[in-house]
Formats: sequence, C-alpha cells, structure tokens
Amino acid sequence: MFIQFTANDPLLHLAIVLVAGIIGGEIFGKLHLPKVTGWIATGILLRALVPFHQEYTGITEKTPSAFAPYMSFVLGYIAFTVGAALHFASLRNSGKRLGWLLVGEALITPTIVIVSMFFVGRLIAPGDMTMRASLILAAIAIAGAPGTTVLVVQEARARGILTKTLIAAVALIDMVAVGAFAFLASFVSQSGAGGGEWLTNWQTALGAVVYEFGLAFTVGSLSAIIVLFLNRTIVGPAFLGPSMVAIILAAWGGAVGLGVSGILACTFAGIMVSNIRHDTVRSVESYLQSIGGVLFAAFYTFAGMKLDFSLVLGSAGLVALYFVARFIGKYVGAFAATTISDVPTGVRNNLGLALIPHGGVAVGLIILVQQNSNLTDIAEIVTTVGLAALAINQLVGPSAARFALKRAGEAGKDLPRLLDFLDEQHISVNITGNSIPEVVQSLATKLYATKDKPPIPMEDFVQQVLDHEKFETTFLFGGLMIPHAVIEEGSGITGYLGISSKGLELGAPDGRLIHAVLLLATPQSESKRHLEVLSAFAHSITHDTNLREQLYHARSAAHAYEVIHADEAQDINYFIEDAMARAGITDELVNEETFTTESDDNEKQSKPNA
Repeated sequence: MFIQFTANDPLLHLAIVLVAGIIGGEIFGKLHLPKVTGWIATGILLRALVPFHQEYTGITEKTPSAFAPYMSFVLGYIAFTVGAALHFASLRNSGKRLGWLLVGEALITPTIVIVSMFFVGRLIAPGDMTMRASLILAAIAIAGAPGTTVLVVQEARARGILTKTLIAAVALIDMVAVGAFAFLASFVSQSGAGGGEWLTNWQTALGAVVYEFGLAFTVGSLSAIIVLFLNRTIVGPAFLGPSMVAIILAAWGGAVGLGVSGILACTFAGIMVSNIRHDTVRSVESYLQSIGGVLFAAFYTFAGMKLDFSLVLGSAGLVALYFVARFIGKYVGAFAATTISDVPTGVRNNLGLALIPHGGVAVGLIILVQQNSNLTDIAEIVTTVGLAALAINQLVGPSAARFALKRAGEAGKDLPRLLDFLDEQHISVNITGNSIPEVVQSLATKLYATKDKPPIPMEDFVQQVLDHEKFETTFLFGGLMIPHAVIEEGSGITGYLGISSKGLELGAPDGRLIHAVLLLATPQSESKRHLEVLSAFAHSITHDTNLREQLYHARSAAHAYEVIHADEAQDINYFIEDAMARAGITDELVNEETFTTESDDNEKQSKPNA
C-alpha cells in the first residue's frame, strides 16, 4: 500500500507561507529592521524559488490569488482602522497641516513624477514612456501604505506630532490617490491610444471621481450606521468586536459589488464609526489583536509573492527614475506643506521620509490599469515600472519610516506618561480673558469639545472649579495657574492647557501676568496622579526658565506639545513606569500602600479628634 501526498490544499499553503513569513520577520527583527520588511522579502524569495520548492509545497506564483478574499479582508481592516484615526474633534489643531499636505500630495508629487517620466523617461525608453503612461504612473505614485505605516508605528512604539500627522495623513493621501487615478484614468481613456482632445474630457473625468467617492461613501456609511444601530438595539456588548468586523466585510463587499473601491468604502466606514461612536473604535482592534500577527504576517508575505523582483532588472532605468521622482515628490511636498503650516522642525524634516512606503492601494490601481481595455497600450509599461518600483519601496519604505520616527525623537515614546492627557487637541495658544470665570469657562468649553470631556455637565464642572478657586487660590509663581476640580467619576485625569504669550491680568498674588492656565478635571481615583501633575508643573515652571519661556511663547499647539513632551521635559512629563522603577514601586507595593492608606483613613475617621 502506497501513500500518495499532494501539496495542493490552500490551508497547507497558508501554513507554509505563514511559517516562512514569521521566520523572515524574526530574522529582520534581529537585524533591527522592521518585521514587515522581512515578511515582504520572504514573499519575494518564495516567488523567486518556486522552481525549487513547487514540487514539495505546491506553492506557485498564482498561490496568492487563491487567498483574494483573505487579502481583501486584511486590506479592509487596515483601511477601517486608518479611517477611524480621522476623528475630527481630535484633529482640530491638525487641520491646517493636513490640508496643505493633501495639496502637496495632489500637486507636487504627481507633477514631479510626470515631468521626470515624460521628459527623462522618453530618453531612457523611447516609444514606451508616453504622456498617458506618465499620467497614470503619477496617480499611482501618490498612494501610500497605511498598513505598513501603522505596523511600523506600532513596532517602534512611536508617539508624537509626527506620528499623529502620519497616521491621519496616510488615509487621506490614499483617498487623494484613488481620486486622482479615477480622474486621470477616465481622462486618458477618452483620449485614445494616439492622443486626442484632452481638454474636452475633464468634465467626464470629474464625474468619474464623484461617482467613485459618492458610492464608496454611501456604502461605507450605510454599513457603519446599520451595524451601530444594531449595537444599540439588539447586539449585546459581547459581540461588539464581531459587529465591527461585519462593518468591514459589508463595506468592502458592497463597494466591490458596485464596482468602486473597497478600500475607500472601508475608510469611510472607519471615519463614520469613529465620529459617531468613538468609544467603539478600539473594539475591532482588541477583537483581532490576538490574531493580528497571523493576519499581517501572512498578508505581507503573500503581498511579497505578488511582486516579481526580476522586473527591476528588465526596466532598471525607468524603475530607478520613477522611484527617485516619487521620493523627491513626497519629500518636497511634505516639506513645503509643513513649512507653510509652521510645524515643529522634527515633523518638517522627517514627514516626507515617513511617507515613502508604497502598498496595497498602488497594487489595486495597477490591477485596474490591466483590466481597463482603453489602457491596453500602456498597461505593460505601467505594470512593469509600477510593480518594480513598488517592490523596492516595500523593502526600503518601512525602514525609512522607522528611521524618520527615530530621527524625530518619537520612537519608544508610546509609554504611559504623567501628562498623556495633554495632547495637541488639549492645548490652545493665545487664549484671552479678563477674569478667572471668563478664562475657566473658555477652557472648559474647549475641553468639552474633545473626546475626553469629564462625565458631568459642563456647568457643574465650571461651578466646582470656581467654588474651589474661591476657597483656595490656584495661582502659582512664574505666571502659572492651575484651576481644578475633583469629580466623583471618570476614567482618568483630563484637562486643557491655555497659553497666552502676552499674559492675562487675573489678579495673581505676585502681581505677575498669567501666561499658562491648566484646567484639570480629576476623578477621585486619580487623586495621587493629580498631586503629581500639580507638583511637576509647579516645580518645572518655577525652576526651569528655558522650559517656561518656550512654553509661554509657543507659536502653536503643536509647538507647545513638543515642549511638554520633549526629552528635555522629563521633570515635568516623566514616564510613569520609569518613575515607579526608580522609586522601587511594584504593583504589590502600590496595592499595599493603597490598603494601608485606606486603613489609616478609616482609623482617623473613627477618631474625630485626630
């Protein structure tokens, strides 16, 4: 009796690819490179070695196609989570730089690519690089890599203005890329292979963009609204995570069924969920966190298998030109946008480098070129150059993004800090007011406009703050004031920092103008941290002249954030874990201290004269 084995089962293929990807990722991790680069490189290697292992593994170049639904789901999940990062209330202070960045991506990056590919590319490959091909490649060049970017940020444990801008930007940039592609693909399709009257076709091309975005928005929004309604009426909290997954599946499937971008639909679904019920956004991430490694390791290894690296050798000149032109466009566009919007130097110098990764949206756009019968004459050159450059970007991009995060000083900062609640959206510069009630009311209004507002009515909170101020002044030396109230409930300390470079005349005991007002809302459970915040601010503002002057004269909320969260501000905003380690505090000691304190309090309460 002979046992015959055929390696043609998709689950076996998935296991082999997953194990290979995990090994490749770990090897790259040991070399201090992003694991996502290792996954992609492993996929490229598996494809190159198909002739040697196909007989034993059954894996071929076409294997990734068998997992198209799986790839679509992971892409949809990535698009959903990136779209969920676009919580409008949290991006209030980011609007200017994000707006200018989108202008740069829509104009500067494609312009540099078009000029480079058409005028220089024709010298490298006469007859192949036409204006039509240059326009399509320019649209593809805009696309970023949300999934890769998110993974690099998570792996680097990054936090800061650059990180926040980057996460928000990649979703918007991909929207710009899809819109530009829809416009230019329609535009050049009407022009025909031999050119034509392009200027008469812009209205139809614009209509294609409106159609694409309109349907994607409708499908994504309806998917989110229907499931959120079910969550409020029928679905219990235990199934909140699965229901978020259902949104992703419905948005992608509905969009593809209507012939529009599933990535756009899932992005719109994430935006809708984030802005309707922001507290549910983390549900899908928490639900899939346990298998996140499986999802991404296999996904990016399959993505690497789709990239034929031999294409780089076949069109090396055009590929190198396209890669360099895209890099310059990204960097110049981001640098110009951040210069206009006056962001901190670390963001301005590194954002363009962090935008280098090129991912799934670009692959999707290239596939659309192959499927468009009106683009047959340019499909081969676009596919060859686009995929080859994409392969290089997939290998180089993640390392470039992580280098940018490290260079900006934001890597390794995603740890609990004393002043975590003071992000960019909780800071305003140039506040005004002629009295304490006026200033407190103004800052409270801004605080309640954020997602971290206290769980009591604003009027009650303001009254508690003012009552405390009458009982005991919160003026401190050096132009600082910290009005606050301790409330019964709440998930954590929150607050809002108002800065006035000119200074406010509020009647401080030392006669000085007030330049910084920190409004705090602290639940009773966070009373210890409340005292730490007061102590850290008071000590740093009164003793560190350099920090005080930088904070009081910050040009924007982003600059103030940089001052507070910089390494030089460790005294005012230290890592809580580091402080506990230095003090020799463990969870057991904290629990013991809490118990002892409560026991002492109870004993004192039993002795009224104590």
